[in-house]
Amino acid sequence: MTTVALIRHGMTEWNVLGKAHGITDIPLNLSGENQAYALADRLSMEGKWDIIVSSDLLRAKETAQIISRKLDALTCIFDERIREINCGDIEGTTEEERIKKWGNNWREQELGMEKFEEVSVRGSVFLDELVTTYKNKHILVVSHGALIGLTLQHLLPEKFTTTYIENASITLLTHMKNEWNCSLYNCTNHLVN
Repeated sequence: MTTVALIRHGMTEWNVLGKAHGITDIPLNLSGENQAYALADRLSMEGKWDIIVSSDLLRAKETAQIISRKLDALTCIFDERIREINCGDIEGTTEEERIKKWGNNWREQELGMEKFEEVSVRGSVFLDELVTTYKNKHILVVSHGALIGLTLQHLLPEKFTTTYIENASITLLTHMKNEWNCSLYNCTNHLVN
């Protein structure tokens, strides 16, 4: 059995402001760094992890590096295939700004966004490759909210018709005999003060 912990990066200033990140390279803010440290503490107490694979975008990389240091410099591999959805023209905008610029039906317009189906397939293919390469290992994957959520909807459509992934949350998947299972979803217990 292969275990995969899907982790969303910690908070950024754009999260606070409600701006669409997409592939824009935004660092963690202080709250996000603190979330990553809390997450690293939790992971250090929950068993052995073999490897960290992270999106190459700064907010995910910083989260992964904080975890890596806590887990005795666990090897980090950075991979652009698990980047966030490319948000095209809406990157850096708030919902209010999108409505002002493109109207209430902005979601129905062609604004250069990557299609949800493309993101879900990208994430699913990546995870399938990962569990083949690291069979029977415990893998941390640090990525982004839309990528994680859409991938879950693709892998387990009966369980996840919709998803919402919190900053610095853990979703735990297992893969055995070509079947995915989810035992923990969007858990942020480590962030509760």
